[in-house]
Amino acid sequence: MNLQKIFGPVIAVVLVVVAWQGYGWKGVAFVATGIVMWMLMHFTRMMKVLQRASNRPVGYCDSAVMLNAKLKPGVNLLHVMAMTRSLGELLSEKDKQPEIFRWKDNSESSVTCEFASGKLVKWELYRPEAPAEAAPPTAP
Repeated sequence: MNLQKIFGPVIAVVLVVVAWQGYGWKGVAFVATGIVMWMLMHFTRMMKVLQRASNRPVGYCDSAVMLNAKLKPGVNLLHVMAMTRSLGELLSEKDKQPEIFRWKDNSESSVTCEFASGKLVKWELYRPEAPAEAAPPTAP
């Protein structure tokens, strides 16, 4: 069970109860305003990330190598979408855990990310083999 889903509402209820006991309706109004403001800020951030992602091709990132360097375990999918400014190409079955997404760049390098319950578990960078360069001509 994910404790974060329970922890937030419990904290909100505790804050409202403490505000009621300390300041009455004024305290409840103040705390409720703060909670609504916090929720609106997160909603606005999510909408902005999705708006930026809608303007780019699915599964595209500017540099797969830089994305690989910036990733950390435990980051959520929305954070990775904010870094790439793109939705990932879904490689796993829809609505099945773990979810696997891939982002590619212009050089065909790609990063494949595995998310369990919306959190990044592991990722892998793929770089195509560089073409063998022709040997320089030898002088006679």
